[in-house]
Amino acid sequence: MNTGLKMRMLDKIKESLLEDISYKDISADAIIDEDRMARADLIAKEEGIVCGLEVFYQAFKILDEGAKFTCSHKDGDRVYKGDKIGIVECKAQAMLLAERTGLNFLQRMSGIASMTRYMVDALGDESVSLADTRKTAPGLRVFDKYSVEVGGGKNHRFNLSDMVMLKDNHIGVAGGIRQAVEKTRKKVSFSKKIEVEVESLDQVREALDVGCDIIMLDNMSIDQIRKAVDLIGGQALIEVSGNIGPDKIGDYRGLGIDIISCGALTHSVKALDISLKNMEII
Repeated sequence: MNTGLKMRMLDKIKESLLEDISYKDISADAIIDEDRMARADLIAKEEGIVCGLEVFYQAFKILDEGAKFTCSHKDGDRVYKGDKIGIVECKAQAMLLAERTGLNFLQRMSGIASMTRYMVDALGDESVSLADTRKTAPGLRVFDKYSVEVGGGKNHRFNLSDMVMLKDNHIGVAGGIRQAVEKTRKKVSFSKKIEVEVESLDQVREALDVGCDIIMLDNMSIDQIRKAVDLIGGQALIEVSGNIGPDKIGDYRGLGIDIISCGALTHSVKALDISLKNMEII
């Protein structure tokens, strides 16, 4: 994880800790002296791709600068049920305060990375990029998109200023694809790519006529996609989107498309079961 990314995440980790610590942990405070140290094991309870280990560690380090995390895995590694991923050592009160926050991030991020890796493998086509969307949890986009990359996917737009994407509502308000693209070119820098969402072969032709960089085929059947690929003929990158889940993604192998964007990578993720166990005072 690079330094810039880590810095962007730290404030969010602190915010999440504050959700649990409005004043103090009355349970931990009642039974553990402030200066006592503790050790605990981070254990995988099911198979998957681990992701967010540095985020997990920072939750403890924010509360105890002397916290240590000895880890036998790195982000992107596959773990199996029963694997000891690492050992946390820090002040006992800090461990109990940070445990849930650290695990919440780690479990969600690992769930996203695991789903992404599963779908990349199920697609089985290295010529096609599996991309995320902006359908991320509010406030957690930096974590969600990092997790997709760890799982082997690609990041689509991080925010609305990254590139132009003209979807059905933009096109409807502008009066059509040509009008939308022409208005955009008058106001947006030449350095920004223009992507247009289309729902029919007639719209594919319109997008080609105005020279779009990327054409998104939205909710098209496999047969329609094949026809669109032939029609585009390499004149633009081809993105496919719309209700593409792990059970269907293999159907898109070998079609000649460039990108599959999939909201399911982040909007309905199942957390990977990971626990902090065997806590002991040292």
